Amino acid sequence: MLSHLSARQLAVTKTLVFGLALLPFLRLVISIFTDQLGANPIEFITRNTGDWALYFLCLTLLITPLRRLLKWNWLIRFRRMLGLFAFFYATLHFTTFFWFDHFFDLGEMFRDVVRRPFIAVGFAAFVLLIPLAVTSTNAMVKRLGGKRWLWLHRLIYVIAPLAILHYWWMKAGKNDLEQPLIFGLIVLALLGLRLVWAVRKSHTGGNA
Repeated sequence: MLSHLSARQLAVTKTLVFGLALLPFLRLVISIFTDQLGANPIEFITRNTGDWALYFLCLTLLITPLRRLLKWNWLIRFRRMLGLFAFFYATLHFTTFFWFDHFFDLGEMFRDVVRRPFIAVGFAAFVLLIPLAVTSTNAMVKRLGGKRWLWLHRLIYVIAPLAILHYWWMKAGKNDLEQPLIFGLIVLALLGLRLVWAVRKSHTGGNA
């Protein structure tokens, strides 16, 4: 029954999910070493890592609605892993920008951030992801306390719209809004469900 997984099934599923989540990175590494990045390798890496950061951000947001709608409580055990993979690919995305685009020149990087607003928005989303990744361990949950940890991790509701805005703004310059629109609608639906549940909970005195 999918409503319940044994400890062994959960461990196997976690290993499988972890392996699948690494596949885009491994594929990218292979493409680099086999010279399959196309005419503009930096653009390819930037686009690829940015896309996967958004995919995993959406998957992280999807966990709670799926758990509530399907009653699969074990899904919550995957939220941290997916969130960390979102941070992993976002870090690769930022590193590509910082290393290959600016060769670790902080001054030039910050001038570019100020000059191009879509980069500033993406940079803000990445910076906000850092405290979530740093505090993802059980030890940090205990150190912060459950309530403070929960409030901190609600930054995801700010990060997701910022990431969509970053992607939308970047694609708008190329008049290519199909993918940003899809991502935007997905995030809107996932955050909208949470808003509906929060309103319903407040109206029922917390018993929803």
